[in-house]
Amino acid sequence: MSNDLRAAAITRLRKKRDLQAHLLSYVLVNLFLNGIWLLTTPGGFYWPMFPLLGWGIGIAFHVWDVYVSSDPSEEAIHTEMERLSRR
Repeated sequence: MSNDLRAAAITRLRKKRDLQAHLLSYVLVNLFLNGIWLLTTPGGFYWPMFPLLGWGIGIAFHVWDVYVSSDPSEEAIHTEMERLSRR
């Protein structure tokens, strides 16, 4: 049980670290794109909204995976194993 708990903790910590890296790259790249927009066409069409929104959807799913979704229950795992064994 201790090894399973350790493995789960390591997996969760890695997911959190990956999310932090994802968020950092999102912020830095979008700051850069907004800087380009500001220097080239301030007050013009705000084209950085496309990567902000598109990538933002990916960030939302990543946050969902790390903080909201849970591991499948033992019952769900056994049900799936039985279904696969009948193939």
